[in-house]
Amino acid sequence: MNQRSYLDHNATTPLRAEVREAVVGALAIPGNPSSVHEEGRTARAAIENARAKVANLVGARPEDVIFTSGGTEANALALAAPSGEGWHCYLSAIEHPSVLSGGRFDPETTSIFPVIPDGVADLATLAKMLEKDKAGGARPIVSLMVANNETGAIQPVPEAAEIVHEAGGILHSDAVQAAGRMPLDLDELGADMVTLSAHKIGGPKGIGALVLAEGSKVEPLIKGGGQEGRRRAGTENVAGIIGFGVAAELAVADLTEVAAVAKIRDALEDGVRAVAQDAVVFSSSVPRIPNTSCFAVSGAKAETLVIGLDLAGIAVSAGSACSSGKVEASHVLAAMGVEPDMAQGAIRVSLGIGSENTDIQSFLSAYEDLIKRLKRSAKVAA
Repeated sequence: MNQRSYLDHNATTPLRAEVREAVVGALAIPGNPSSVHEEGRTARAAIENARAKVANLVGARPEDVIFTSGGTEANALALAAPSGEGWHCYLSAIEHPSVLSGGRFDPETTSIFPVIPDGVADLATLAKMLEKDKAGGARPIVSLMVANNETGAIQPVPEAAEIVHEAGGILHSDAVQAAGRMPLDLDELGADMVTLSAHKIGGPKGIGALVLAEGSKVEPLIKGGGQEGRRRAGTENVAGIIGFGVAAELAVADLTEVAAVAKIRDALEDGVRAVAQDAVVFSSSVPRIPNTSCFAVSGAKAETLVIGLDLAGIAVSAGSACSSGKVEASHVLAAMGVEPDMAQGAIRVSLGIGSENTDIQSFLSAYEDLIKRLKRSAKVAA
């Protein structure tokens, strides 16, 4: 069997060898981290060591890291009204579905703010929405991701933070796709809390974190025991947390390699444009994380392309990969005003540190063959 090219790192990045070794070793730790005996203290020490590494990924304090079962739970934990009434939730139109669900806010107290055609949040409209509600006594909780999972477009989080804080509100930012692909510093972002997920940076699946800025608080989603500073009850996933810590440490070290990844991404897009002159690369006019490219050719269906590429040994996604394996219309491209016929053909190629030029050449060869066959079929049908 020919070696496959895995180009779907935004869905999940393959487990790093160092992480696998750490997780296997962690499974041998017998103690419950809440126990006071030596075995329990060993487990607790391992968790706190990992907590410091995850905190370092975003320049936060270890005590402000809350481990969760993943990014989705972290987003739900973040999106809840603090004590008191009068809170309103605002979500950008391109957020991950776990954010667009509104967390623990009712639909009546949730609003969506738009993006401009290049896929960047429309902060002028957000400011107007907040000003209107402020006049009525409402306080905002706003969620704006750091980088979009489909297009890679980097969002103006620091500028949004100024607007939100001026309105007396709280800013949450989903940094799942940005971690390990661009430098992150909680103070520079200005966010009050950020979401992380281990499996996007070569860690194990099923473990994530909500990281708070100093002084920020959250209303627990899972109540019971005193774990995670009484902010998330339940015995900790020791092996997952330890793996997350190793992955975070590696991600920080690998930031020096992101420029090389960007060159490979740019070579991919040059090749796509050479294959099809009518190809459209979404959000190419704005800063993007270096590993992500989302593009389409009119008349080419994403489902056909994804299946054809898979048969050719290449793994990519059609937009987001969080819809139970279904290829659905992209809410991100719809929010950007992309015509449905073009949006239906959008595929996402997302690279990792281990991606090579040979992967891109394999992709372009298969992609060119598919596009030519689709165009021939379209001519025959016409």
